[in-house]
Amino acid sequence: MSYETALKICDVVNDISAGKYVLPSIQREYVWSTKQIERLFDSLMRDYPVGAFLFWELQDNQNTLYDFYGFLQNYHEKNATHNTKINLVGNSAVMAVLDGQQRLTSLFLGLKGTYAYKMPYRQINNPDSYPERKLYLNLVEPASDETEEYNFSFLTTEEATVRDEHHYWFLVGEILNMPDLGDVNKYINRYIYKDNRYNVDQGDYATDCLSQLYKVVHVEPTISYYKVKSEKLDTVLQIFIRVNSGGTVLSYSDLLLSMATAQWENLDARKEITDLVDYINSIGAGFGINKDFVLKAALVLSGFSDIAFKVDNFNKPNMLKIEQQWPVIKKSIIQAYLLVSGFGFSRDSLKSNNAIIPIAYYLKVLGNPANFEMDKSNANNRVLIKKWLIRSLLKRAFGGQPDNILRKIRGILDSNGNKDFPLTEIINSLRGTNKSIIFNDDDINDRLEQKYGQSDTLLILMLLYPSLDYNNKFHVDHIYPKSKFTKKYLAAQGLTDAQIQKYIKSVNDLSNLQLLAAVPNIQKQDQDFDDWFTQNYPTDTDKFQYRQTNYIPDMQYSYQNFENFMIERKKLLQVALKNILV
Repeated sequence: MSYETALKICDVVNDISAGKYVLPSIQREYVWSTKQIERLFDSLMRDYPVGAFLFWELQDNQNTLYDFYGFLQNYHEKNATHNTKINLVGNSAVMAVLDGQQRLTSLFLGLKGTYAYKMPYRQINNPDSYPERKLYLNLVEPASDETEEYNFSFLTTEEATVRDEHHYWFLVGEILNMPDLGDVNKYINRYIYKDNRYNVDQGDYATDCLSQLYKVVHVEPTISYYKVKSEKLDTVLQIFIRVNSGGTVLSYSDLLLSMATAQWENLDARKEITDLVDYINSIGAGFGINKDFVLKAALVLSGFSDIAFKVDNFNKPNMLKIEQQWPVIKKSIIQAYLLVSGFGFSRDSLKSNNAIIPIAYYLKVLGNPANFEMDKSNANNRVLIKKWLIRSLLKRAFGGQPDNILRKIRGILDSNGNKDFPLTEIINSLRGTNKSIIFNDDDINDRLEQKYGQSDTLLILMLLYPSLDYNNKFHVDHIYPKSKFTKKYLAAQGLTDAQIQKYIKSVNDLSNLQLLAAVPNIQKQDQDFDDWFTQNYPTDTDKFQYRQTNYIPDMQYSYQNFENFMIERKKLLQVALKNILV
């Protein structure tokens, strides 16, 4: 296999528009940022090599054997990140891109498309947060960044109209409408040399700059490529894996998903799985699953004895079995995430999505009962599941290779039938293994050393506050307000320098943290704890109930007493965690 005659960018971009280049389903989706696109164009302008491409020349009879997708033409970070399946019936001389999709899509978006990404600090669901941008080139001055020579930038139409003595933004795609070098000279004479804002040096720079862009797009055969001719998908996959074994390795799931797509008979595997990923990640405060997780969960929930994530397990019989069970598999995964979202989990607190697979399998065994996450008759069952989840996350039970623990728990759930979640049986089955979820005194003491913002802090507090309604917003609150822990304020409370230093170091300790519903926490703000406690819990009964719920020692809550408060509360938390975990 040798290089073919290199192609010009203008020809390839136009052929992409005409549907002569397509993407096989083994390709991952587009992931480049605007900065990466800008650097690609800067590299081209500086005559840097941008790598070879690998194309698969499709025979007429191959167009309908596999699924193919079109290139993204207008990227939108929220609404348009998925490629659209295309019908190649009747098309001939089509090239499928095996290597170079990111670069080709970037060239297309820069010359013919648009790119919309969310503006910082704007609402995610506000359409105005995603203004449409196109690629522009400043013709009168180079880039200020020393790593780049040419000043490319994705701008809105409004931003591009800003033209002053340092900026003249040229819409890069307009170069496609300049087939002759004379068109470049005419443009510079009309818009740069005749504009009094720009001096002669800037005019000469603009001429060189636009002439170089013309050369890169219309003259130089920049797209160097190899061409694969094969009627066997296995051969193409092997070449594809070898080519993509270096650099950013393609997700294995993209290859496996392509096989599922080719072998499902009634459903579109790619659409079903990507739609499920998008839906799960939108539940509650949001999760972070991907196609790899869905495919792994499908292997486990389908009941296969071998659940390893490898090509051999994605054969035709297995894929058909997954397709047949897909409605139940999908419903089980959705119900599991609705359940853990109700527990208060989201992307930030759920450190292992694999821990959700046993929950989804258990719900599948139960027949996916309606409203399981809210039904009162399953309240105790939900407590057991929540304890299992938090234990496994705190113990990192799903770190490394999870297959053995997934198979073991699946066997317990199969033999358990329709009974409550078998937490005790699972704990005992993992006893003495490196996946044990048993806690001893040292484990508990280690967890009590957590601080505000650390990964396990929220998990521990969720264990300690089982009755909190996590369907409503809640906050991790500093009992003694953090904002008051300044040298000036603490000195005014009569504390010594040594006490002040010690207090400031310990204000974020778990012993000074509680979970509060959002509204009470907002009302509390930075109010001194003793004042807030007296105002909001005026009777002895109120005070007792609050202390019981939040593990608060009965004492004076002055700043002078903060160190003693932390010592006594840590003892109460230790007892509570021991009762829950040991």
